[in-house]
Amino acid sequence: MEIDKILELLEDEECYAKENFVPIIRPNSAKFLHKFIKENNIKSVLEIGTAIGFSGSIMLSAGAESLTTIDINEVTNKVAKNTFSKLGFGDKVELILEDAKTVLPKLVAKNCKFDMVFLDGAKGQYINYLPNLLKLINKDGIIFADNVLLGGMVESTEKIPHRKRTMVVNLRKYLEVVSSGDLTTELVRIEDGIAITRFKGDEVC
Repeated sequence: MEIDKILELLEDEECYAKENFVPIIRPNSAKFLHKFIKENNIKSVLEIGTAIGFSGSIMLSAGAESLTTIDINEVTNKVAKNTFSKLGFGDKVELILEDAKTVLPKLVAKNCKFDMVFLDGAKGQYINYLPNLLKLINKDGIIFADNVLLGGMVESTEKIPHRKRTMVVNLRKYLEVVSSGDLTTELVRIEDGIAITRFKGDEVC
């Protein structure tokens, strides 16, 4: 399904997100994500941060064949279930209503593997999720992390507001770690920033 068509089908969900202050992927980032899934032939996705199923629907519409998605919010989880059902994606989705911190070790223990992780949950937790995420992607797998620049604060030299400080510090740590050792990361400066991480030697379009 083309991106313009899926965004049209998701107009009601976009309105719901605005009215209820539910963060969803931004328009240009959504288009980039859709194109990325198609060009890299991504088939299995683990998503951290289901919200209302907006990003998940975009990935499935681009050719992903299965989506395991995690979120702890019961209200938005019900909306997401309806979103996937409305679009005919229900049989491709495993919705997990639980904290990702407890789910990820369980998936590792089951030896689950994914082509890509779409990381869009609590920004301050990205660095804490990372050790398990690296065990959950295939050898040539990808971690696609959204909102890594946090409105420019992550790269800013100015004093960070106290309420954002932990998130900013943790995102800086995340970007440092995923750009060192056996990992390489491309920072895509679209809207709030996307970090695309893979193991060195693996090629990503």
